[in-house]
Amino acid sequence: MREISILPPGRYGYDFISGESLPEGKDEYWLRDQQTTKQNWRKLKSHEIEILTKNENYCSDWNDFFVTDPFEPALIRNCSFYGRLRIGALRNVLLRHHDFCVPSGLRNSTIISCDIGSDTAIQDCSYISHYIIGDNCILSRIDEMQTTNHAKFGNGVIKDGEKEDVRIWIDVMNESGGRSVLPFAEMIPADAYLWAAYRDDTKMLGRLKEITQKRWGGKLGSYGTVDSGTVIKSCAIIKDTAVGSCAYIKGANKLKNVTILSSEEEPSQIGEGVEMVNGIVGYGCHVFYGSKAVRFVMGRNCTLKYGARLIHSVLGDNSTISCCEILNNLIFPVHEQHHNNSFLIASLIQGMSNMAAAATIGSNHNSRANDGEIRAGRGFWPGLAVSLKHSSWFASFTLIAKGEYPSELRIPFPFSLVNNNVHKNRLEVMPAYFWIHNLYALERNSWKTRNRDRRKKKIQHIESDYLAPDTAEEIIISLGLLESRLQDTGYAFAGREGSEPRIIPAQDLERGRRGQVLIKPFKAIAAYRRMLEFYAAKTLAFFLDSRPELDFAGLSALLGPAEPDKRVRAWANIGGQICPAFRVDDLRGDIREGKLKTWEEIHGVYESWYAEYPLDKVRHAWSVLGLLRGEGTDKAGGLPDGDGPPAGEPGGAAAFRQSLAAALETRRWISCQVYETRAKDYRNPMKKATFRSQKEMETVLGKAEDNSFVVLIQEEELRFTKMIESILARV
Repeated sequence: MREISILPPGRYGYDFISGESLPEGKDEYWLRDQQTTKQNWRKLKSHEIEILTKNENYCSDWNDFFVTDPFEPALIRNCSFYGRLRIGALRNVLLRHHDFCVPSGLRNSTIISCDIGSDTAIQDCSYISHYIIGDNCILSRIDEMQTTNHAKFGNGVIKDGEKEDVRIWIDVMNESGGRSVLPFAEMIPADAYLWAAYRDDTKMLGRLKEITQKRWGGKLGSYGTVDSGTVIKSCAIIKDTAVGSCAYIKGANKLKNVTILSSEEEPSQIGEGVEMVNGIVGYGCHVFYGSKAVRFVMGRNCTLKYGARLIHSVLGDNSTISCCEILNNLIFPVHEQHHNNSFLIASLIQGMSNMAAAATIGSNHNSRANDGEIRAGRGFWPGLAVSLKHSSWFASFTLIAKGEYPSELRIPFPFSLVNNNVHKNRLEVMPAYFWIHNLYALERNSWKTRNRDRRKKKIQHIESDYLAPDTAEEIIISLGLLESRLQDTGYAFAGREGSEPRIIPAQDLERGRRGQVLIKPFKAIAAYRRMLEFYAAKTLAFFLDSRPELDFAGLSALLGPAEPDKRVRAWANIGGQICPAFRVDDLRGDIREGKLKTWEEIHGVYESWYAEYPLDKVRHAWSVLGLLRGEGTDKAGGLPDGDGPPAGEPGGAAAFRQSLAAALETRRWISCQVYETRAKDYRNPMKKATFRSQKEMETVLGKAEDNSFVVLIQEEELRFTKMIESILARV
């Protein structure tokens, strides 16, 4: 089919919006005028036209060429202009970006119906059409840069008169499209989760679509934008793309139907060989070295590099993806995936996660259909060469040992190690593994989540502590499961070690028929109880530290009776932000009823949750402390009998002081375990084998006690000690 048509040249650069698409009384520039800051435009003077002509410039109509003062026509050379042109102040200055320095002005370019800001440099650009370009920008050696009249800039909307089938959806969480979301420039992971996770709430879904369409849909004719201070050079195709301020785009192959959010505080960068189509790039993002993204949303401060592929996915803030392929996923903030041979598909990964080399998570080749899903809580760490099947579910902070797992998994135990024992043909799960054996990794993950958060504006709030209400409730459930399995096997937890079994049979952890076992269940129970006690006391201590006017009586009056049976058991991880699940239900109701009419209002609700979270969390910790001490009607609460916390008046000041003292001891124990986890590597004779002496090893690797993270944990211990001592003095 012949796709090249021949048109008369007289209207070149005009009729961006055809007559039937123009609102009554409007011209084709009506939306452009709304997008542009009003200036004192004037027509060219005769001597300016003469200078421009002598400098080998061509314009189809000099009467439609507008400028502002000051204007130096000599700075425009060898350019062709079509349609309405408007240029801001133009002075003889140099623009420098790093070592790249060019004079302001327009040279060797074809420009069609554009607004160009003050003191901007455009050179060697073959085709720029229907763009609004800000002040102090540099555009150099761009093959094609244009905006169509139906541009959506990556937002999942349609323009007036368009058919529904042109709308861009992102198929997150599975490949079937049953959880599709509409991308938009302000989307955060919480929005995507709200849209994708509650699919039975059809009225809410309809409202979300209406809200998105109303905000970014509408009339044909919006112009592309390049905001002030942005540099674009040596690029091939930029089409229907909006670029924020202070962005740096160098050597991109193709950017089409994309919004690149950028600001002076959080500049974004796009590098060589990059191709991005139909999506949103968040503030402060970096995309380099041949990476590809199609139908995507990237959160703030994300990095794609070394040929990474991001397709049909929403990627949370502070994440880094390199080399690998990510397809049909909803990923919450702080995700690390660095290896070319790793693959993640059709998954909900709820943050603080890390994918090892050769991990193949959810390949659709190992199931009969493409509608499977994998759900993993915070801290999901599949190890080397792990292969998992759809559909599987993992509690928070699950570490999966190397292996090809033949069947679907359901792992309810947080902080566990999952192992595929091929020789014994069984699935092995060690609950509380991280707490017992690898506190260095656990503590470092939380520290890393906080330390790598370089966002200047935090719209998506992130819980970085591995002990929070969501994981505390998972622990309580796990204690109940462990107690049940011990009773079924004829054992009872008494808080003693020695005669207890190392392995007990399990069930419902894997779909297959082979054996399933729980390893070190008694140690897991003791660890879980200690984790709960530490979570509760630490949370209450931090709250008291932030409220120095409160003593124990004031805290008791504020929080009321512990009542463990009435505590909030259901907590939602909505984009990395933890909140009581009932708040999400209330939000859904308000959206259904039309009380919330914009995404800004919905984000305001998230912000109100964040303001309420400290009190929500401390109330939960108060109830958990009561549960540990056997208060309330829910005395068992999923907790086996055992030594437990020190005896004392339930809920009384003396018992509370004992809990604080126990928390201090746990904090010191954590510091010791972090050091020991690191130090044992230095005692490994195989590791020493590559060095001539202990001194050489310490020169190359440093000493365990000098490790920066070990030192950091020790400093945190000292701060925690001072805080607890201060609180003990007033309770």
